[in-house]
Amino acid sequence: MKHFKLLYLLMLLCLMPSLSGCALVAVGGAATAAAVAIDRRTPGTQLEDQTIEVKAGQALNGDKELNDQAHLNVTSYNTVVLLTGETPTDAMRQKALELVKSVEKVTHVYNEITIAAPSSLVARSSDSYITTKVKTKFFANKQLTGIEIKVVTEKGVVYLMGLVTHAEAEIATDIARQTGGVQKVVKLFQYTD
Repeated sequence: MKHFKLLYLLMLLCLMPSLSGCALVAVGGAATAAAVAIDRRTPGTQLEDQTIEVKAGQALNGDKELNDQAHLNVTSYNTVVLLTGETPTDAMRQKALELVKSVEKVTHVYNEITIAAPSSLVARSSDSYITTKVKTKFFANKQLTGIEIKVVTEKGVVYLMGLVTHAEAEIATDIARQTGGVQKVVKLFQYTD
């Protein structure tokens, strides 16, 4: 188990510079196999989540207005979607929501898009760094060992998604709140107890 933790930590550190809030990141064979092994979702649901993210991303990128003027992120966990980023108008925010809601297998969408100009690369890099710090702390916590919790950071706000017990949710939330740079923590957990 120690070797697995070290491997996971090294993968996170290696990926950190390439991660951004707007990119869909595909991690190769070994990392994917490791994630499947510790995830409480079924492999079929994990595949559905990946498919939802790809299809929603394609739908958003296929809309010229959204593609040109907005910065949007799609995260799916257990077919529940978190939509984050910025659009210049509420009409564009609603258009993005409708496009994502129309993707097959989506059961619910949390629309956390703000009405603002797209965030800068510096802000997105800062958010990626916060996400990495939170994930690293989760990984180091013995009570959260083996639990897959998705962490999404947008403008310093950390969103937490996963299938967890109430006790695990509180531990994860406390860890995230105590991480430098975190402005707020939003729990979007699905509870197993």
